[in-house]
Amino acid sequence: MKPSPKTYHVKSFGCQMNVYDGERMAELMAAQGLTAAADAGSADLVVLNTCHIREKATEKVYSDIGRLRKHGKDPMIAVAGCVAQAEGEEIVRRAKVDVVVGPQAYHNLPQLVADAAAGKAALDTDMPIASKFGALPRRRKVGPSAFLTVQEGCDKFCTYCVVPYTRGAEVSRPFAAIVDEAKALVDAGAREITLLGQNVNAWDDAEGTGLHGLIAALDRIEGLARIRYTTSHPNDMREGLIRAHAEVEKLMPFLHLPVQSGSDRVLKAMNRSHSRDSYLRILDRVRAARPDIALSGDFIVGFPGETDAEFEATLSLVDAVGYAQCFSFKYSPRPGTPAADMADQIAAEVMDERLQRLQASLNRHQAAFNAATAGRTCPVLIERTGKLPGQMLGKSPWLQSVHLLTDAKIGDLIDVEIVRADPNSLSGVQRARVAA
Repeated sequence: MKPSPKTYHVKSFGCQMNVYDGERMAELMAAQGLTAAADAGSADLVVLNTCHIREKATEKVYSDIGRLRKHGKDPMIAVAGCVAQAEGEEIVRRAKVDVVVGPQAYHNLPQLVADAAAGKAALDTDMPIASKFGALPRRRKVGPSAFLTVQEGCDKFCTYCVVPYTRGAEVSRPFAAIVDEAKALVDAGAREITLLGQNVNAWDDAEGTGLHGLIAALDRIEGLARIRYTTSHPNDMREGLIRAHAEVEKLMPFLHLPVQSGSDRVLKAMNRSHSRDSYLRILDRVRAARPDIALSGDFIVGFPGETDAEFEATLSLVDAVGYAQCFSFKYSPRPGTPAADMADQIAAEVMDERLQRLQASLNRHQAAFNAATAGRTCPVLIERTGKLPGQMLGKSPWLQSVHLLTDAKIGDLIDVEIVRADPNSLSGVQRARVAA
């Protein structure tokens, strides 16, 4: 039994949805009167908000737990997120943590913490039909850019992915609840909102509004300057959403649309519902609607059975698209997924070599996209201070990091001329102030 905590620290791993969930758990703790600690080492309660996508994710959680206890301090430890969902009671047995809560049950965290302080079992990995979002507190003060989860779960069952098992089936939040939270975020200081979902473009309601209709509603919120969304699935890229990129000024010219491989045989083995050709045709339609759009994607190299020729097909797809930025990974078998039991697992050294070649190609394309931005003037949303005196950092419409010397404040949207393009960021000079 441990005393009821007075301070807390939330450490989130993985995707933007985990960042959003971590923020909401922090708000739950604050609503209970707890104070945020500067770091995990000084907190009475540490919440490890975990991700299960990458290899050895579970072992990394146990390592973090060990580090928290290494220096004699014994905080209350709560393991949340997808590893908590997948491991459940095993984490309690092996690491003797105080609280285990899955991603669909974290609204119960305050009660679980109270139970743990009283010496009771505190484990909740249920996936209830009732939405957790109604039990969460109203959004508090946020930064200029905020995340907003609108859809959770996945029905696609890609053979390499654990998300359907740890996040459950695809569920869309109600339209009115999303709009209300968006307004609350703007009232709390957000100028930009990124709509989140495992397959965010699968969001819909009984009226068939679709994500494009939701974006149109957010476009009418006074004070909101920018809208983004991620992560999308090619199967759910509707015509209305493509048109929104041409019609909604606040919708930023950026699309993250994972493809995973350039080989049709590998895509079929992955249980991806698109082909190389259908994916490219979607991108053609998006570019026709918004010619300056920045494209992003995900790639997996070394999927079981991937041949040299099939990997070369991925490289050729990269060249055909010319991505502005991308995420790329070596295939890692996740327990319980069909791909983990497939024959012809690829040797680690082969995956290493392929990943290096793929990332070299992606980096060339990112550098070329950034270089093409040099000389342009674009609006930049100032998000934080830089390392140098008077330096501020912000984001371009194409999600590039921009740094400049300016007297603009965090949350200002200013016109910036891009004077230098580096592979991973841009340098600019303020030219004219847009309405703050």
